[in-house]
Amino acid sequence: MNAPQPNRNFAGIALMSAAVLAFSLNDVLGKWLVATYSVAQVLVLRSIAALVILAPFIWREGAAHLLQPRTPKLQAARVAAGTIEVACFYWAVGMMPLADTMAFWMATPIVVAAASAVILKERLDRARFAAVVVGFVGVLVTLGATLDSGWLPTTVAIVGVCVYSAYLLLTRTLRGTSATVLATYQMAGALVFGLVMAPFAWTPLTLVDAGLLMLLGVVGVCAHLAVTKSLALAPAPIVVPWQYAMILWGILFGWMFFAEVPTAQMLAGVAVIVAAGLWLTRMELQAARR
Repeated sequence: MNAPQPNRNFAGIALMSAAVLAFSLNDVLGKWLVATYSVAQVLVLRSIAALVILAPFIWREGAAHLLQPRTPKLQAARVAAGTIEVACFYWAVGMMPLADTMAFWMATPIVVAAASAVILKERLDRARFAAVVVGFVGVLVTLGATLDSGWLPTTVAIVGVCVYSAYLLLTRTLRGTSATVLATYQMAGALVFGLVMAPFAWTPLTLVDAGLLMLLGVVGVCAHLAVTKSLALAPAPIVVPWQYAMILWGILFGWMFFAEVPTAQMLAGVAVIVAAGLWLTRMELQAARR
């Protein structure tokens, strides 16, 4: 017998919260490691570990789904977008404070909402359009606060957010594809990219650091599986807002591990972005109820 919906909602929120904490700790570890190792090395070992974790799921589904994709061009575009986004994140977080980097990525729902109206022809009424405008104001405030880090990290972060938004739109377009297939392609693509680029900037690995780099992949896959299960248990408008806790973890962990203190302007920009995102989520929940 299925559990009552309130219990399923609570379980979904708990899983999403755990996933957000895991992603945040992964970001801390990634920021620490990219200070020594190249982004390509991070991608290689992270992807190998992730594919090992995915192996039982791949075996269960069979090779046919992997070898004969229904929409190879869209799959390839999604893999490219996802790989570039991860590389941009690790590159940016290696050059700017953790919370600042996360603040940019928290703007993704705003970018996706605007892009969906243009590219996917999805509905964007006046209220949603107002939320998008408010969100972009928050992005501009945050952008102004992070310019002290230099133009390069800010540019990398902006490119990363735009590419990540494209990745999410492509994922939405491919929603009929198995989650295992999507994850496998993504990790395989990141592995290939890392193997091509790593020889140009390879730093000898210690055994401990190699284990930590692979831990990135293990934790990342487990967190992604938790997100998938969370969305299976509870409606997206209920669990997705909990992802905004990531910026709170970013501020806390940045202060704890890297002595990073966010500026008042950055905090103001984050507050505006989160408020706009929650506003959009509330409207989606109300629309779903209707």
